[in-house]
Amino acid sequence: MPNPELIERFKLFYQQMLATEWAELDTIYVKDISFCDPIHSIDGREALYRYFDDLCESVVGCRFDFLDQVILPGKAYLKWDMHFSHPRFGLSKTITVRGVTQLQYNESGIYYHEDIYDMGALIYENIPLFGGGIRWLKQRLAKAAT
Repeated sequence: MPNPELIERFKLFYQQMLATEWAELDTIYVKDISFCDPIHSIDGREALYRYFDDLCESVVGCRFDFLDQVILPGKAYLKWDMHFSHPRFGLSKTITVRGVTQLQYNESGIYYHEDIYDMGALIYENIPLFGGGIRWLKQRLAKAAT
């Protein structure tokens, strides 16, 4: 059975991620949550707390705008834009990256969370010199495809 209330709690947490207590995760994820994104694979809610602590330690800003969703019995897919500011990218620069989240859940909460996004758009394109080369290459490939 679809659980739109659980998905709404999930979205609210990520919309206000830096202002929300990690204990809120207890109402969203099961204790043995399996989380993965292009950089990490994490098992367990306590490990997820530590990941978020490390991730948000020096983050200036991070919020998600949810653009679209499909909620099915036991599964949900959410399309989003993440707006991210980190000192390594310059304090005044906000990077926006589009991604998709796949969730699997049961009556106890979310037990699988996978984020899919363009790692290059998040990191590589924002490294001085290297980022310019990546953007140039993407433009060349786009022109060659037309």
